[in-house]
Amino acid sequence: MALLGTLVNTISIIVGTLLGLGLTKIPEKIKITVTYSMGLAVIILGVQMGFEMKHTLITIGSLALGSILGEWWDLELKLNQVGLWIERKFQKPGQAAKYGQVAQGFVTATLVFVVGSMGIVGALDSGLKGDHRVLFTKAMLDGFFSLIFATQFGYGVIFSAIPVFLYEGMIAIAATLIVQVIPHPLMKEILSEISGVGGIMILAIGLNMLGITKIKTANMLPSLVICALLVAINYLMK
Repeated sequence: MALLGTLVNTISIIVGTLLGLGLTKIPEKIKITVTYSMGLAVIILGVQMGFEMKHTLITIGSLALGSILGEWWDLELKLNQVGLWIERKFQKPGQAAKYGQVAQGFVTATLVFVVGSMGIVGALDSGLKGDHRVLFTKAMLDGFFSLIFATQFGYGVIFSAIPVFLYEGMIAIAATLIVQVIPHPLMKEILSEISGVGGIMILAIGLNMLGITKIKTANMLPSLVICALLVAINYLMK
């Protein structure tokens, strides 16, 4: 079953969020400390991924061009609008939740769960070989992160399971076609560089969680596509 790993990953986010929502009596100071600790963990994850890049110029070019496109399209605003729409639809009248908190949870969780090569590699393994180990590992990580995010941002985190399912599911289903079109050495290079670019984006998310910066990370998302294109061009020019 090609989608087994994707389903497990999706369910882990839902279960983690529900568990986090059940931890409502945690003192605020503990939530703050845990949020900071998770921010530091996200930064370390981003740094580890960032070191996977091998072509610095491609990484810099991808981030520059991708950020320009992202700002032009204002992807951060559009993602937040989706989150705010969810908030308006599901928030109970008179609920004291801070306006925009649900949107922030949705955007933050979606970026952390989707950005990076682990989901791509895992979905490819699931679709091609029926090997779901990578996505099972990712499910454990995402489940824990969703639990922590839910204690800070609330139920908005649970809706990040939708883009994760669509993203990983489409890759798993299209895996056979992808491998037929893209040679293995090129795919290996693409995954390495995407991981590097994604790591920088995740590093930015961690800094935002610590309150150090207010980087519009979603506006950097086109960098991932541009990175793949630049790697392909570089590969063909060899």
